[in-house]
Amino acid sequence: MFVHFNMQNNRFLLYGANGYTGKLIAGMAAEYGLQPILAGRNETALQAMSAELNFPYRVTDLSDTANLQAALKEVAVVLHAAGPFNHTSKKMIEACLATNTHYLDITGEITVFERAKKYDGKAKETGIMIMPGVGFDVVPTDCTARYLKDQMPDATHLKLAFAMLGGKLSHGTATTMAENLGEGGVVRENGVLTKKPLGHKGFRIDFGIKKIFVMCIPWGDTSTAYTTTGIPNIETYTNVSPKTFSLLKWQFLFNWLLRTSFVRNRMKKKIKQKPAGPSDEMRAKAVSLVWGEVTNDRGEKKAVRLQCPEGYTLTAISSLLITKKVLEGNFKTGYQTPAGAYGADLVMEIPGVTREAV
Repeated sequence: MFVHFNMQNNRFLLYGANGYTGKLIAGMAAEYGLQPILAGRNETALQAMSAELNFPYRVTDLSDTANLQAALKEVAVVLHAAGPFNHTSKKMIEACLATNTHYLDITGEITVFERAKKYDGKAKETGIMIMPGVGFDVVPTDCTARYLKDQMPDATHLKLAFAMLGGKLSHGTATTMAENLGEGGVVRENGVLTKKPLGHKGFRIDFGIKKIFVMCIPWGDTSTAYTTTGIPNIETYTNVSPKTFSLLKWQFLFNWLLRTSFVRNRMKKKIKQKPAGPSDEMRAKAVSLVWGEVTNDRGEKKAVRLQCPEGYTLTAISSLLITKKVLEGNFKTGYQTPAGAYGADLVMEIPGVTREAV
Protein backbone atom coordinates (compact mmCIF):
# COMPACT_ATOMS: atom_id res chain seq x y z
CA MET A 1 0.00 0.00 0.00
CA PHE A 2 1.31 3.46 -0.89
CA VAL A 3 1.02 6.06 1.89
CA HIS A 4 0.99 9.80 1.23
CA PHE A 5 3.45 11.88 3.26
CA ASN A 6 3.83 15.64 3.67
CA MET A 7 1.20 16.56 1.14
CA GLN A 8 -0.55 19.89 1.02
CA ASN A 9 -4.09 19.27 2.17
CA ASN A 10 -5.46 21.65 -0.47
CA ARG A 11 -3.79 20.03 -3.51
CA PHE A 12 -5.48 17.55 -5.85
CA LEU A 13 -5.02 16.26 -9.39
CA LEU A 14 -7.55 17.63 -11.88
CA TYR A 15 -7.38 15.28 -14.85
CA GLY A 16 -9.02 16.60 -18.02
CA ALA A 17 -8.33 20.13 -16.81
CA ASN A 18 -8.34 21.59 -20.31
CA GLY A 19 -11.84 20.30 -21.15
CA TYR A 20 -14.87 22.55 -20.87
CA THR A 21 -15.91 21.46 -17.37
CA GLY A 22 -12.29 21.04 -16.26
CA LYS A 23 -11.65 24.69 -17.03
CA LEU A 24 -14.69 25.74 -14.99
CA ILE A 25 -13.50 23.66 -12.04
CA ALA A 26 -9.96 25.05 -12.27
CA GLY A 27 -11.28 28.60 -12.50
CA MET A 28 -13.29 28.23 -9.28
CA ALA A 29 -10.79 26.16 -7.28
CA ALA A 30 -9.12 29.10 -5.52
CA GLU A 31 -12.51 30.24 -4.16
CA TYR A 32 -12.60 26.99 -2.18
CA GLY A 33 -9.00 27.25 -1.00
CA LEU A 34 -7.92 24.43 -3.32
CA GLN A 35 -4.91 24.10 -5.60
CA PRO A 36 -5.36 21.70 -8.50
CA ILE A 37 -2.47 20.19 -10.40
CA LEU A 38 -3.76 20.61 -13.94
CA ALA A 39 -3.40 17.31 -15.78
CA GLY A 40 -4.18 15.84 -19.17
CA ARG A 41 -2.63 15.01 -22.53
CA ASN A 42 -2.53 18.43 -24.21
CA GLU A 43 0.66 20.12 -23.04
CA THR A 44 0.06 23.34 -24.97
CA ALA A 45 -3.38 23.83 -23.43
CA LEU A 46 -2.15 22.95 -19.94
CA GLN A 47 0.78 25.39 -20.20
CA ALA A 48 -1.61 28.19 -21.15
CA MET A 49 -3.95 27.35 -18.25
CA SER A 50 -1.03 27.15 -15.84
CA ALA A 51 0.21 30.58 -16.88
CA GLU A 52 -3.27 32.08 -16.54
CA LEU A 53 -4.28 30.51 -13.23
CA ASN A 54 -0.86 30.07 -11.62
CA PHE A 55 -1.43 26.37 -10.91
CA PRO A 56 1.15 23.65 -11.66
CA TYR A 57 0.49 21.17 -14.44
CA ARG A 58 1.36 17.60 -15.30
CA VAL A 59 1.21 16.05 -18.78
CA THR A 60 0.17 12.40 -18.68
CA ASP A 61 -1.85 9.92 -20.69
CA LEU A 62 -4.13 7.38 -19.06
CA SER A 63 -2.36 4.66 -21.03
CA ASP A 64 1.03 5.63 -19.58
CA THR A 65 0.55 3.75 -16.31
CA ALA A 66 3.90 4.62 -14.75
CA ASN A 67 3.58 8.34 -15.46
CA LEU A 68 -0.05 8.41 -14.34
CA GLN A 69 0.76 6.67 -11.07
CA ALA A 70 3.68 9.05 -10.47
CA ALA A 71 1.27 11.98 -10.86
CA LEU A 72 -1.24 10.40 -8.48
CA LYS A 73 1.42 9.81 -5.82
CA GLU A 74 1.77 13.59 -5.53
CA VAL A 75 -1.81 13.99 -4.26
CA ALA A 76 -4.41 12.38 -2.00
CA VAL A 77 -7.35 12.94 -4.40
CA VAL A 78 -7.94 12.92 -8.15
CA LEU A 79 -10.94 14.69 -9.66
CA HIS A 80 -11.33 12.98 -13.02
CA ALA A 81 -13.04 15.22 -15.60
CA ALA A 82 -12.03 13.58 -18.89
CA GLY A 83 -14.83 11.61 -20.52
CA PRO A 84 -16.43 9.66 -22.01
CA PHE A 85 -15.92 7.93 -18.67
CA ASN A 86 -16.94 4.56 -20.02
CA HIS A 87 -13.54 4.62 -21.77
CA THR A 88 -11.45 6.50 -19.22
CA SER A 89 -12.64 5.60 -15.71
CA LYS A 90 -11.29 2.04 -15.47
CA LYS A 91 -7.65 3.03 -16.00
CA MET A 92 -7.91 5.92 -13.56
CA ILE A 93 -9.64 3.89 -10.84
CA GLU A 94 -7.07 1.12 -11.10
CA ALA A 95 -4.23 3.67 -10.92
CA CYS A 96 -5.87 5.14 -7.81
CA LEU A 97 -6.03 1.71 -6.17
CA ALA A 98 -2.33 1.22 -6.92
CA THR A 99 -1.36 4.58 -5.37
CA ASN A 100 -3.88 4.85 -2.51
CA THR A 101 -5.53 7.91 -4.09
CA HIS A 102 -9.19 8.82 -3.60
CA TYR A 103 -11.15 8.78 -6.88
CA LEU A 104 -13.84 11.31 -7.83
CA ASP A 105 -15.35 11.93 -11.28
CA ILE A 106 -18.21 13.83 -12.92
CA THR A 107 -19.80 11.03 -14.91
CA GLY A 108 -23.49 10.33 -15.34
CA GLU A 109 -23.00 7.03 -17.19
CA ILE A 110 -24.81 4.03 -15.71
CA THR A 111 -22.12 1.62 -16.91
CA VAL A 112 -19.44 3.60 -15.07
CA PHE A 113 -21.34 3.55 -11.77
CA GLU A 114 -22.01 -0.17 -12.06
CA ARG A 115 -18.36 -0.90 -12.89
CA ALA A 116 -17.10 1.30 -10.05
CA LYS A 117 -19.24 -0.64 -7.54
CA LYS A 118 -17.19 -3.74 -8.33
CA TYR A 119 -14.09 -2.06 -6.88
CA ASP A 120 -15.76 -1.53 -3.49
CA GLY A 121 -13.87 -4.31 -1.72
CA LYS A 122 -10.47 -3.32 -3.10
CA ALA A 123 -11.10 0.33 -2.24
CA LYS A 124 -11.94 -0.57 1.36
CA GLU A 125 -8.79 -2.69 1.61
CA THR A 126 -6.73 0.20 0.26
CA GLY A 127 -8.47 2.77 2.45
CA ILE A 128 -9.70 5.00 -0.37
CA MET A 129 -13.08 6.26 -1.51
CA ILE A 130 -14.36 5.75 -5.04
CA MET A 131 -17.14 8.23 -5.81
CA PRO A 132 -18.20 8.75 -9.42
CA GLY A 133 -20.85 11.38 -10.18
CA VAL A 134 -19.81 14.37 -8.06
CA GLY A 135 -21.29 16.92 -10.49
CA PHE A 136 -24.80 17.64 -11.75
CA ASP A 137 -24.63 13.97 -12.52
CA VAL A 138 -25.75 12.97 -9.88
CA VAL A 139 -25.49 15.23 -6.84
CA PRO A 140 -28.88 17.05 -6.96
CA THR A 141 -30.86 13.99 -8.00
CA ASP A 142 -29.05 11.69 -5.56
CA CYS A 143 -29.74 14.16 -2.74
CA THR A 144 -33.37 14.28 -3.84
CA ALA A 145 -33.58 10.50 -3.70
CA ARG A 146 -32.04 10.44 -0.22
CA TYR A 147 -34.34 13.23 1.01
CA LEU A 148 -37.43 11.35 -0.17
CA LYS A 149 -36.23 8.05 1.28
CA ASP A 150 -35.75 9.81 4.63
CA GLN A 151 -39.32 11.12 4.38
CA MET A 152 -40.77 7.74 3.37
CA PRO A 153 -38.57 4.86 4.58
CA ASP A 154 -40.95 2.22 3.16
CA ALA A 155 -40.94 3.67 -0.39
CA THR A 156 -40.99 1.07 -3.16
CA HIS A 157 -41.01 3.33 -6.24
CA LEU A 158 -38.95 6.42 -7.05
CA LYS A 159 -39.27 8.82 -9.96
CA LEU A 160 -36.61 11.48 -10.56
CA ALA A 161 -36.68 14.19 -13.20
CA PHE A 162 -34.57 17.17 -14.19
CA ALA A 163 -35.05 19.99 -16.66
CA MET A 164 -32.72 22.65 -18.03
CA LEU A 165 -33.99 26.16 -18.78
CA GLY A 166 -31.37 27.91 -20.90
CA GLY A 167 -27.84 26.69 -21.44
CA LYS A 168 -26.66 23.91 -23.76
CA LEU A 169 -24.45 20.83 -23.85
CA SER A 170 -20.67 20.78 -23.69
CA HIS A 171 -18.59 18.80 -26.18
CA GLY A 172 -17.98 16.11 -23.57
CA THR A 173 -21.64 15.59 -22.69
CA ALA A 174 -22.70 15.62 -26.34
CA THR A 175 -19.97 13.13 -27.27
CA THR A 176 -21.07 10.76 -24.53
CA MET A 177 -24.63 10.98 -25.84
CA ALA A 178 -23.40 10.31 -29.39
CA GLU A 179 -21.65 7.17 -28.20
CA ASN A 180 -24.94 5.89 -26.79
CA LEU A 181 -27.10 6.54 -29.84
CA GLY A 182 -29.51 3.70 -30.50
CA GLU A 183 -28.99 2.00 -27.15
CA GLY A 184 -32.49 2.63 -25.82
CA GLY A 185 -33.55 3.33 -22.24
CA VAL A 186 -32.96 1.77 -18.81
CA VAL A 187 -35.04 1.66 -15.61
CA ARG A 188 -34.69 -0.32 -12.40
CA GLU A 189 -37.43 -2.88 -11.82
CA ASN A 190 -37.51 -5.00 -8.66
CA GLY A 191 -33.88 -4.14 -8.02
CA VAL A 192 -32.66 -5.07 -11.50
CA LEU A 193 -31.51 -2.72 -14.28
CA THR A 194 -33.94 -3.36 -17.13
CA LYS A 195 -33.80 -2.17 -20.74
CA LYS A 196 -36.75 -0.23 -22.13
CA PRO A 197 -37.35 1.70 -25.35
CA LEU A 198 -36.03 5.26 -25.04
CA GLY A 199 -38.88 7.54 -23.99
CA HIS A 200 -41.31 4.70 -23.32
CA LYS A 201 -43.05 6.97 -20.80
CA GLY A 202 -43.74 10.70 -20.70
CA PHE A 203 -45.80 13.16 -18.67
CA ARG A 204 -45.89 16.76 -17.44
CA ILE A 205 -44.32 17.82 -14.15
CA ASP A 206 -44.90 20.99 -12.18
CA PHE A 207 -41.35 22.14 -11.43
CA GLY A 208 -42.61 25.25 -9.65
CA ILE A 209 -41.45 27.73 -12.28
CA LYS A 210 -43.60 26.02 -14.91
CA LYS A 211 -45.06 22.70 -15.99
CA ILE A 212 -42.69 20.86 -18.31
CA PHE A 213 -43.09 17.71 -20.40
CA VAL A 214 -40.52 15.02 -19.58
CA MET A 215 -39.71 11.56 -20.93
CA CYS A 216 -38.01 8.53 -19.41
CA ILE A 217 -34.25 8.33 -20.11
CA PRO A 218 -31.32 6.13 -18.98
CA TRP A 219 -29.83 8.41 -16.29
CA GLY A 220 -27.17 7.52 -13.72
CA ASP A 221 -29.63 7.50 -10.81
CA THR A 222 -30.99 4.15 -11.91
CA SER A 223 -27.69 2.93 -10.47
CA THR A 224 -26.76 5.48 -7.79
CA ALA A 225 -30.19 6.10 -6.26
CA TYR A 226 -30.58 2.36 -5.75
CA THR A 227 -27.27 2.29 -3.85
CA THR A 228 -28.24 5.37 -1.83
CA THR A 229 -31.81 4.37 -0.96
CA GLY A 230 -32.36 0.69 -1.72
CA ILE A 231 -35.64 1.60 -3.44
CA PRO A 232 -36.13 -1.26 -5.94
CA ASN A 233 -38.07 0.55 -8.68
CA ILE A 234 -36.53 3.70 -10.17
CA GLU A 235 -37.31 5.74 -13.28
CA THR A 236 -35.47 8.86 -14.47
CA TYR A 237 -36.78 11.62 -16.73
CA THR A 238 -35.71 14.79 -18.52
CA ASN A 239 -37.42 17.51 -20.52
CA VAL A 240 -38.09 17.12 -24.25
CA SER A 241 -40.64 18.58 -26.62
CA PRO A 242 -43.82 16.51 -27.02
CA LYS A 243 -43.03 16.37 -30.76
CA THR A 244 -39.65 14.76 -30.12
CA PHE A 245 -41.31 12.33 -27.73
CA SER A 246 -43.80 11.30 -30.42
CA LEU A 247 -41.05 10.76 -32.99
CA LEU A 248 -39.08 8.55 -30.61
CA LYS A 249 -41.91 6.02 -30.75
CA TRP A 250 -40.44 5.01 -34.11
CA GLN A 251 -36.79 5.01 -33.11
CA PHE A 252 -36.73 1.21 -32.70
CA LEU A 253 -36.91 0.97 -36.49
CA PHE A 254 -33.51 2.60 -36.99
CA ASN A 255 -31.62 1.94 -33.74
CA TRP A 256 -29.38 -0.44 -35.69
CA LEU A 257 -28.29 2.49 -37.86
CA LEU A 258 -27.68 4.81 -34.90
CA ARG A 259 -25.38 2.21 -33.37
CA THR A 260 -23.06 2.12 -36.41
CA SER A 261 -19.63 3.72 -36.18
CA PHE A 262 -20.39 5.76 -39.30
CA VAL A 263 -23.36 7.58 -37.74
CA ARG A 264 -21.75 8.04 -34.34
CA ASN A 265 -18.50 9.37 -35.82
CA ARG A 266 -20.46 11.80 -38.02
CA MET A 267 -22.23 13.09 -34.94
CA LYS A 268 -18.94 13.50 -33.06
CA LYS A 269 -17.46 15.43 -35.98
CA LYS A 270 -20.41 17.84 -35.95
CA ILE A 271 -20.11 18.25 -32.17
CA LYS A 272 -16.46 19.34 -32.48
CA GLN A 273 -17.48 22.10 -34.90
CA LYS A 274 -19.73 23.71 -32.28
CA PRO A 275 -18.75 25.90 -29.29
CA ALA A 276 -17.16 23.96 -26.40
CA GLY A 277 -20.14 24.66 -24.14
CA PRO A 278 -22.45 27.41 -22.88
CA SER A 279 -20.92 30.87 -22.47
CA ASP A 280 -20.50 32.45 -19.04
CA GLU A 281 -23.46 34.73 -19.78
CA MET A 282 -25.63 31.80 -20.78
CA ARG A 283 -24.71 29.85 -17.65
CA ALA A 284 -25.46 32.84 -15.43
CA LYS A 285 -29.00 33.13 -16.82
CA ALA A 286 -29.81 29.40 -17.00
CA VAL A 287 -31.30 27.28 -14.20
CA SER A 288 -31.66 23.57 -13.62
CA LEU A 289 -34.74 22.08 -12.02
CA VAL A 290 -35.07 18.77 -10.19
CA TRP A 291 -38.19 16.89 -9.09
CA GLY A 292 -38.63 13.62 -7.28
CA GLU A 293 -41.51 11.47 -6.08
CA VAL A 294 -41.72 8.31 -3.98
CA THR A 295 -44.60 5.90 -3.54
CA ASN A 296 -45.09 3.03 -1.09
CA ASP A 297 -47.18 -0.14 -1.29
CA ARG A 298 -50.19 1.68 0.19
CA GLY A 299 -50.15 4.18 -2.67
CA GLU A 300 -49.01 7.06 -0.46
CA LYS A 301 -46.82 9.63 -2.20
CA LYS A 302 -44.30 12.30 -1.26
CA ALA A 303 -42.67 14.72 -3.68
CA VAL A 304 -40.03 17.43 -3.60
CA ARG A 305 -38.53 19.87 -6.10
CA LEU A 306 -35.28 21.81 -6.31
CA GLN A 307 -34.19 24.89 -8.18
CA CYS A 308 -30.44 24.92 -8.86
CA PRO A 309 -27.77 26.82 -10.78
CA GLU A 310 -27.08 25.83 -14.38
CA GLY A 311 -25.76 22.29 -14.68
CA TYR A 312 -22.09 22.93 -15.50
CA THR A 313 -21.86 25.66 -12.88
CA LEU A 314 -23.33 23.25 -10.33
CA THR A 315 -20.89 20.55 -11.42
CA ALA A 316 -17.89 22.79 -10.81
CA ILE A 317 -19.14 23.83 -7.36
CA SER A 318 -20.28 20.40 -6.14
CA SER A 319 -17.13 18.64 -7.33
CA LEU A 320 -14.96 21.17 -5.51
CA LEU A 321 -17.07 20.92 -2.33
CA ILE A 322 -16.67 17.15 -2.29
CA THR A 323 -12.95 17.33 -3.14
CA LYS A 324 -12.48 19.68 -0.20
CA LYS A 325 -14.35 17.32 2.14
CA VAL A 326 -12.16 14.39 1.13
CA LEU A 327 -8.95 16.41 1.53
CA GLU A 328 -10.11 17.36 5.02
CA GLY A 329 -10.52 13.68 5.90
CA ASN A 330 -14.31 13.63 5.57
CA PHE A 331 -14.89 10.47 3.50
CA LYS A 332 -16.02 6.85 3.69
CA THR A 333 -13.88 4.11 2.20
CA GLY A 334 -15.13 1.93 -0.64
CA TYR A 335 -17.61 2.76 -3.39
CA GLN A 336 -19.85 5.64 -2.34
CA THR A 337 -22.58 7.85 -3.75
CA PRO A 338 -22.71 11.59 -2.96
CA ALA A 339 -25.85 11.50 -0.79
CA GLY A 340 -24.94 8.09 0.58
CA ALA A 341 -21.72 9.54 2.02
CA TYR A 342 -22.78 13.12 2.79
CA GLY A 343 -26.56 13.06 3.21
CA ALA A 344 -29.54 14.71 1.55
CA ASP A 345 -28.43 18.23 2.51
CA LEU A 346 -25.17 18.06 0.53
CA VAL A 347 -26.90 19.83 -2.36
CA MET A 348 -28.01 22.62 -0.02
CA GLU A 349 -24.36 23.61 0.45
CA ILE A 350 -24.34 24.82 -3.16
CA PRO A 351 -25.14 28.55 -3.44
CA GLY A 352 -28.45 29.23 -5.16
CA VAL A 353 -30.12 25.89 -4.45
CA THR A 354 -33.64 25.95 -3.00
CA ARG A 355 -35.79 22.95 -2.04
CA GLU A 356 -39.48 22.63 -1.28
CA ALA A 357 -41.75 19.70 -0.49
CA VAL A 358 -44.82 19.51 -2.74
